[in-house]
Amino acid sequence: MTTVRKRSHTSKPESPLDAATPTSILVIDIGGTKVKVLASGETEPRKMSSGKRLTPRRMVDGVRDLAAGWKYQAVSIGFPGLVGNHGPQSEPGNLGTGWVGFDFAAAFEKPVRIMNDAAMQALGSYEGGRMLFLGLGTGVGSAVIADFVIVPLELGHLPFDSSRRLSDVLGRKGLKRLGKLVWRKAVAEVTERLMAAFTADYLVIGGGNAKTVRDLPPGARRGNNLTAFRGGLRLWNLDDIPTMSADGEQPAIVSPRGEWRVI
Repeated sequence: MTTVRKRSHTSKPESPLDAATPTSILVIDIGGTKVKVLASGETEPRKMSSGKRLTPRRMVDGVRDLAAGWKYQAVSIGFPGLVGNHGPQSEPGNLGTGWVGFDFAAAFEKPVRIMNDAAMQALGSYEGGRMLFLGLGTGVGSAVIADFVIVPLELGHLPFDSSRRLSDVLGRKGLKRLGKLVWRKAVAEVTERLMAAFTADYLVIGGGNAKTVRDLPPGARRGNNLTAFRGGLRLWNLDDIPTMSADGEQPAIVSPRGEWRVI
């Protein structure tokens, strides 16, 4: 379990991580079909294709080309899979291989922080209270934030019926197979049940297919396309996220209860 503490603004002595907090950040949002990037101070994201041939090495090379001319001191990565203290914990099904154990800091020659992509979008969407986030894209990303506690979820693995999972129905293949009308009905049914199950104050629907949803349930809203980038910027204001760097990993700072933490 990794805990995340929101950086306080007290007069406590600065830690090495505090002193090195970057002011300009390159945020990378890795999806099943697109990789999107945006740097601090820029207004227009740049993107490239992803897919089954995208290895981490190809991602780094492509992103460095996309970000040519942008200045940044550090990198945030939203990764479509499980993430631990040392980066990706499993290989993503929709991308190439080699993500587990890859040295992103050495490849970018910058300090790097990595978070699950849905959790990073949720972090950028959060406005207090208890929020449920669903990312409808190639698959189904999910996270919940309750009183500043961030919990990445894998709701796509839950059954929709006796033969299909939520990701089979609500993901990109499900939309293509079912058609928009049936898919929208399925989204409405699932979101209503999940909001009740998590007793969420509000629901944010993000991802590339959020625009296809028509009638949102009460208490739900669409996420902005820039929320993932906002989350990537906010990621560097949290103390308890490890930072990968060329000088070796800087461990997370253990936080007391009641502040930011990722479980």
